[in-house]
Amino acid sequence: MPPLKKCFHIKGRDFIHAGQAAITVQKLLRQMGIAQSLIRRIAICGYEGEMNVVMHGGDGLFCVEIDADRISLEISDDGPGIEDIARAMERGFSTALEEYQEMGFGAGMGLPNMENHSDELHIESAPGKGTTVRMLFHSPETGDSQED
Repeated sequence: MPPLKKCFHIKGRDFIHAGQAAITVQKLLRQMGIAQSLIRRIAICGYEGEMNVVMHGGDGLFCVEIDADRISLEISDDGPGIEDIARAMERGFSTALEEYQEMGFGAGMGLPNMENHSDELHIESAPGKGTTVRMLFHSPETGDSQED
């Protein structure tokens, strides 16, 4: 299978359309016959990353690249960056505004969920420089498995 790459624009603070890129990627993977268990992991990571951009990052880009032996997600933004990546990786730590938390977002599980559900997670960020999160998923399985 030749590599396939698709990118989607994410608009900061646009909660109406938040999650659309992750849903589109999920549908694409389903059409390609990727195993449901892998699709679920990718969808969780994509949604968490997309929501981080919407809440914290200003505008951003959500890209998926599908190869025969791996699927990668790269989610980047032009926001304020992450001041302390190690702290941001702690379950429950959140810098989300109170209004987002009242909407049910910002529980401090985004980055930990991405780490738990991807095979590899790489974060590049610095205050004032934006953030890029790369997630890799190795050996995509195909099949009609409806696990989970």
